[in-house]
Amino acid sequence: MPTTGLRYDPQGVYLPEHGLAENTLTEMCDRLGAARAEVLADAELWASGGDVPAEKIPLDAGFIELPNRLLDEYRSSGDASELGQIIATAQRLREHVDRVVCLGIGGSYMGARALFEACAHPHHNELARARRDSWPRIYFSGNNVDNDAMAGTLDLLRDCSATSVDGRWAIVVISKSGGTLETASAFRIFLAQLRESCGSDDAQVAELVVPITGDSGRLSDLATALGCPQRFPIPDGVGGRFSIFTAVGLLPAALMGLDVVALLEGAAAMNARFRQAAVGDNPVLDYVGICQSLEAQRDMAIRVLSVWSNGLEAAGLWYDQLLAESLGKQEVGPTPLTVVNTRDLHSRGQQHQEGRRDRVITNVIVDSYGRDPIAIGESSLDQDKLNELADKTLPDVMQAAIQGTNQAYHEDNRPTADIHLPRSDERALGEFFQMMMLATVVEGRLIGINPYGQPGVEAYKKHMNTFLREK
Repeated sequence: MPTTGLRYDPQGVYLPEHGLAENTLTEMCDRLGAARAEVLADAELWASGGDVPAEKIPLDAGFIELPNRLLDEYRSSGDASELGQIIATAQRLREHVDRVVCLGIGGSYMGARALFEACAHPHHNELARARRDSWPRIYFSGNNVDNDAMAGTLDLLRDCSATSVDGRWAIVVISKSGGTLETASAFRIFLAQLRESCGSDDAQVAELVVPITGDSGRLSDLATALGCPQRFPIPDGVGGRFSIFTAVGLLPAALMGLDVVALLEGAAAMNARFRQAAVGDNPVLDYVGICQSLEAQRDMAIRVLSVWSNGLEAAGLWYDQLLAESLGKQEVGPTPLTVVNTRDLHSRGQQHQEGRRDRVITNVIVDSYGRDPIAIGESSLDQDKLNELADKTLPDVMQAAIQGTNQAYHEDNRPTADIHLPRSDERALGEFFQMMMLATVVEGRLIGINPYGQPGVEAYKKHMNTFLREK
């Protein structure tokens, strides 16, 4: 059976009080297996183009086999494949620009930002071009209508000139329809600035704008009017929050210099394990079984994703959207919350230790760091009394903090589980993202909620547009 480096360990939920019995997953085998079968049948139904039952509309199950399809096409067709074209476009922009502004909101930017923070250098944009291996600086906008935040990004670009690579910049604009006001208004504003930077050279502007959009819609029409030579599709059957393995996530990732093939290989490995592994050795089914049991048996409806790495905070925020939009319907659904430790042990830690017993904490732990461990070190000034820890490294301190925090929770019968990533790299993140997307749709089917679509999000858009157009 294909194996995966990611490991889910739920041992911290088996507690005498406020936890679960050790046979919980065993007793859920049939239900979890049925939910898995339904999710896989959904994927087959979507791929076949067959009639979708009314109760399953919308059915955006195209994300499931997407990593495998993209990899197969790339291996058979190389540069002519969609993935090959994404990589080639990133290489072209790398040679011609020093900055890229990625415009998108929700699922159109959160996955890319999660990859940026998890896998790129933590100060990527501050590094000299040579230190970035010539990959452009990446900025995210169009995800809010904060006037001063956008003005600040524009300040960075007004001093740029298209006469040299160091001063040239580009736009990647992401919207399936082009009708989302936050992104559409940002695109108009940044496009005007790009025209100014290019001296109103329309041909050059077109080369420096890469739309990622649907086959039709306002952004598609605008891309045609601009004459953009390169654009990428957001495929049908893949909702925004499930789109990280489309060009929505892959092009920004490639522009960061990330290994997008490894990213997809991680996702494909998780697909294989999801399909084949039994309950008890299946991260997707085990995670769903534990979380749903704690909600059903212990009223623990708050899902705390406790990431033990600064670089994983945006991955947690990506999951917040995924879970909230997918299962927060019909007045049910768990509430997601991301915390970063050890930082948030000094803010939310008190509540998690002694507050309401309404939450399960899932730790996301990186087992191996990408950089050499930093030692505390000896000092002639030992007023801080750290010389006794001089040989300890920051990873040693982090491991002790993880163990100590879990122990404190366990002593008070507060359930915790652990997701272990072997490294914070592309393959591991590919596994993690696919695991969480699969788990979300499995849980939806398990509890009778359609995990696709987000009808509640449309309400604010309707009212916002009404107020804007009032005389």
